[in-house]
Amino acid sequence: MLHHELIPAADKNSRRLMLMLHGLGDSIEGYRWWPQALGLPWLNHVLVNAPDEYYGGGSWFDFPGDSLPGVRRSTKLLFELLDDLRARGYPTEQTVLGGFSQGCLMAIEVALRYPHRLAGVVGISGRVSDPALLLRELSPVAKEQRLLVTHGPLDPVIPFAVTRQQIQQLQAAGLNIEWREFMKDHTIAGEPELAVIREFIRARFGG
Repeated sequence: MLHHELIPAADKNSRRLMLMLHGLGDSIEGYRWWPQALGLPWLNHVLVNAPDEYYGGGSWFDFPGDSLPGVRRSTKLLFELLDDLRARGYPTEQTVLGGFSQGCLMAIEVALRYPHRLAGVVGISGRVSDPALLLRELSPVAKEQRLLVTHGPLDPVIPFAVTRQQIQQLQAAGLNIEWREFMKDHTIAGEPELAVIREFIRARFGG
């Protein structure tokens, strides 16, 4: 099982959850600010460490190199974590899956292959591993998943134009993806971007 930590909601009766996946070289420690910044007191949070060590942090798949074996392995591990959370009383349909950079890629890959509908998916400053392969392996509920993907044209790490083209390819195949652009580099663009993410999550839970 992936190492993870549950940060309970202020509302102790809430089973609503956001599972957040960090980027390359980061860890749970890099996202402790996230629950407070998002500011949704009814939302539980699960922070997850990637399985491979990478310069003091973690990695979800090999970089550089052939990413597909690592993506498949990490997808399986995240399926197991989602299954475990469901068994612990956090329904998948009340779970938002989010991620930044490598974590964004994993959130998209998992959401569109996982056989249960999520409340929503938030992908920040990432890409898709292999859009054509992903479209061949969509789950039966993939077109019911609701995704928000954000990116910025100043990103020096993950080319903006490549990701935009990949998302357009997935949208053309009938997947429900909202694409939002921010004038930013490889980061989260502060409150303007957080506000969009916050409203997307609120909408997934009926406002």
